[in-house]
Amino acid sequence: MKPMKAELSKLMNQRQLGTEYANMMRQAVADPDVQAFLTANQQALAPDAVVRSAAKIYEFVTARNRLHAGDPLIAPGYAPQLVVSNRLIDITYVPTPEKQAADAQADRAALITSINMPKAIAGARLATYDPQARDKALEAAIDFTLAVAQAPKDFQKGLYLTGPFGVGKTYLLGAIANDLAKQGIASTLVHFPTFTVEMKAAIGDKTVLPKLERIKKAPVLMIDDIGAESLSPWIRDDVLGIILQYRMQEELPTLFTSNKTMVELTDFLAGLDVGNNEGLKAQRIMERVRFLSTEIQVGGRDRRNG
Repeated sequence: MKPMKAELSKLMNQRQLGTEYANMMRQAVADPDVQAFLTANQQALAPDAVVRSAAKIYEFVTARNRLHAGDPLIAPGYAPQLVVSNRLIDITYVPTPEKQAADAQADRAALITSINMPKAIAGARLATYDPQARDKALEAAIDFTLAVAQAPKDFQKGLYLTGPFGVGKTYLLGAIANDLAKQGIASTLVHFPTFTVEMKAAIGDKTVLPKLERIKKAPVLMIDDIGAESLSPWIRDDVLGIILQYRMQEELPTLFTSNKTMVELTDFLAGLDVGNNEGLKAQRIMERVRFLSTEIQVGGRDRRNG
């Protein structure tokens, strides 16, 4: 078998193919993008850079044309770009604006840990939150996100969003989380009733402490639907109490949603609904809730079923 290099040389020397190749190269070099690059970098390029870099120029034009036509490249999401390398012309591939936007969105999404929360909150935004009958809650949410973004290491008192079912309390938490993610601030949202069930199950497989550590140390913690769980002294004292105690000591931003007001939550935690009266333990929890958050009423119609 003849050496491949010799065969290629023979092929390129054929008059017909040589002429066709020369025409393609002339078209590539005459391309407006190539000409703009040559003009901008003429001082940095060697005199024979175009001849010696012909293959790179042709690769650039071909790849760019394929990209504009919507044909897939070897590296999807990347666009060709001419660069100067050792006084010659080379080609590199850089992320397209679409890929940069998608990557940025993925990075923001990675900052939000959602535990048993509805998918709808992924698209929640403060900018599109309807303020009707909820203007105070929206204003408080905006103030909170601005304060955390401006001074992420300082303690910022969170929100205790209370109101009827379906008025948008959980959605507002999601909007806050998404806006914080734009600022590079991580948050964890947890549906508390479901979390309590998982914590009880974790006793059997001895994963209570890792789950507890993950929640209590979140940079920004959002506890959704507190007071809707089945009352359990263990959950109240050894789960919720530990989480809130740590966050109060470390002054970590914490937010809540509940169908109960703070007064009603106090009675619930005391067990009054089931005939108990552990008011002291309930007050101990509520002291932490009040230290960490300000009660805000969320009104309006039931947007979930309305």
